[in-house]
Amino acid sequence: MPLSTLPVLSLADDFSTFSEAIGQSFRTFGFAMVKDFDIDPALIARGWELSRAFFDLPEAEKRVCFDPAIAGARGYTPFGTEIAKDAKQHDLKEFWHVGRDLPAGHPLRDASMPPNVWPASPDGFRETFTRLYAEFDRAGARILSAISRHLGLPDDWFDSAIADGNSVLRLLHYPPITGPHAAGAIRAGAHGDINLITLLLGAEEAGLELLARNGEWISVNPPPGAMAINIGDMLTRLTNHVLPSTIHRVRNPEGERARFSRYSMPFFLHLRSDFRFHTLPQCISADNPDRYPPDADGHVITADDFLQERLREIGLKA
Repeated sequence: MPLSTLPVLSLADDFSTFSEAIGQSFRTFGFAMVKDFDIDPALIARGWELSRAFFDLPEAEKRVCFDPAIAGARGYTPFGTEIAKDAKQHDLKEFWHVGRDLPAGHPLRDASMPPNVWPASPDGFRETFTRLYAEFDRAGARILSAISRHLGLPDDWFDSAIADGNSVLRLLHYPPITGPHAAGAIRAGAHGDINLITLLLGAEEAGLELLARNGEWISVNPPPGAMAINIGDMLTRLTNHVLPSTIHRVRNPEGERARFSRYSMPFFLHLRSDFRFHTLPQCISADNPDRYPPDADGHVITADDFLQERLREIGLKA
């Protein structure tokens, strides 16, 4: 597979064939492009309409839904808040988070998984994104099943690991590149994702790039009806870097396109907050010894430990 060619895969293919293809794409790029993922196009179109409508609201109205105490876990996060790890400039974006609603008294319902926040307008926002969250959740579990098969695990290995997991649907708005705030900054600085895998709608608009193993930046532009999917650092840790996450960024547009907004809709699929990172035995060998053994007392970090550390690194938590 040439290092400059990111394949477009189909979930309608034979599942073993798809599993091997996405595994190889992940090993080569840390990314894949996937079509035929069976989410209602009308629901997606409605999601885009409502996302644009929300971000078009006055700043004061959006900030009603901003709660700095929950580190961006739910609701609105204002422009210029998030920063890529080790970056010097904040990203040129604002976003909204929809998470999993757990019932009162659930042991995982805490500061990491607070109740959702919903705006007063636009109409239909809550209903639409509650449905889209469920559809992304289902599609993500299907991708993880393919990864399980590729790794030689049972197809349902991840089911318990992601049950009630801290997955987040993010609505992203990158405003036009104007004014002094844009000097030296880019829409999304080079970074790796925190979670297991990310399913991304909206990469059709140019700007998303991955850093290939040969050090070159490659554009990621799925065709209409497809999404980009990439590995996050949690899956890299779990697989002992057999499936490596890839640094990626959203570069600024040039010329006339700089006057236009960019929208995207990533779904960050997370493990359960109490999941403990024991490296998969299938991913340990003499040539690839365990990089993350338990400490002297036999302890390993949890998914929430990992998440909180990274939230501090990207400026969402003090």
